[in-house]
Amino acid sequence: MRNLLYITILSISLGSCGGGGSDPTPPPVVNTAPTVPTLALPVNNSLCTDNVLNFTWNASTDAEGGVITYEIQVAKNTSFSPVSHTQTSTTTSKSITLEKGIAYYWRVKATDSKNASSNYSSTFNLYTEGVGITNHLPFSPVLVGPALNSVQTTATVNLQWTAFDVDTSDTLTYDVYFGTVNPPTAIVSANQSVSSLSRPVTASTKYYWKVTVKDNKGGQTVGQVWSFTTD
Repeated sequence: MRNLLYITILSISLGSCGGGGSDPTPPPVVNTAPTVPTLALPVNNSLCTDNVLNFTWNASTDAEGGVITYEIQVAKNTSFSPVSHTQTSTTTSKSITLEKGIAYYWRVKATDSKNASSNYSSTFNLYTEGVGITNHLPFSPVLVGPALNSVQTTATVNLQWTAFDVDTSDTLTYDVYFGTVNPPTAIVSANQSVSSLSRPVTASTKYYWKVTVKDNKGGQTVGQVWSFTTD
């Protein structure tokens, strides 16, 4: 009798410690955005003799295995404002007809079936050759430094950019605009041949600057406005 009582008490004790009940509800699956596409063709800085272009990029991946849709944007400036063409595709290519004799910039982003989007890809540029074109305008300058909207802590800031012209024999020069108004109107250096310029700055001030790139055949392209703040 004593052994039977012991076994009964032990069974009740084990039952109370076993947790019992239904299994806990698993946490919901968090949807993640697809990876950022990488651009393929036309290659960056292309001179395109045909204005009907097949844009291609490398496929993104989605961790949840969702269906991916791509959005391609084509514009006439690096700020994509306004956008000249916006197209969507479920494949990694899209054919778009562009104007002739124009510098274009393009980028792609990926969106999954739950509407989560990647960042836009890096931006490529191209030039569609026009009929009888003898000179192509330079591409818009590309910012190197200081980073857009960054905070600078030194008394002198080195402005840096790059520029490209499909007419590789052209000589490029630069007019640099710099100041505290947006957009900057004062040219602080004209017709310089190097793609950098050091400027003294004052603390606790926001500065704006832009670069106009010119070739030796009279062509010029005005860059977008960049800015930074001093500490």
